[in-house]
Amino acid sequence: MAEPRTRRPARPREEVFATARAAIAEHGLAKLTMAGLGKQLQMSAGHLLYYFGSKDQLLLETLRWSEEQLGERRRAVLADRGTTVRQRLAAYGALYLPEGPGDPRWVLWLEVWGRSPASAEIRQGQLEIEAPWQADLVALLEEGVAGGEFGLGSTGVAERAVQLRALLDGLAVPVAIGLPGADRATAEAQLDSVARALLRD
Repeated sequence: MAEPRTRRPARPREEVFATARAAIAEHGLAKLTMAGLGKQLQMSAGHLLYYFGSKDQLLLETLRWSEEQLGERRRAVLADRGTTVRQRLAAYGALYLPEGPGDPRWVLWLEVWGRSPASAEIRQGQLEIEAPWQADLVALLEEGVAGGEFGLGSTGVAERAVQLRALLDGLAVPVAIGLPGADRATAEAQLDSVARALLRD
């Protein structure tokens, strides 16, 4: 009688997401196949599709996982009352911006943005993933206004937070794709300069 086949245990979701993030960052979603990813994880493509349904859903869930990892660091930085609100705003910006060209987290964002126009599911997921960044920034600006560090004039806090995040996105993309002359230090300096104008020292 043949020995029963032993089933390989499913890989932890953390390992799946970490491997997917690295593969997408290296090759892009278009070149990623479920079979290739499954081979790296010693899982079948069918098993991956069972859990994620599609490459778009895998991309979205990998980005969500990636942002949750960073969210823990962001919350710790923003909770540090040993620093000024302006210092915490600079730290927020430093976490938001890419580490440099090809930053895996930012490659995921670029993939998501590229697929959003054709997918309501991706657009909704994107909004959900962005929401904690917006909420944390609004809370930080409210603290700065209440403490007299920031002045917003007639502009609402939520609107100013949207403007600052749009600025961060605009500064981040050239760094993430490696445009000549775009680097993290310059982006951080530009953020500080514009934030001072927007928040009216």
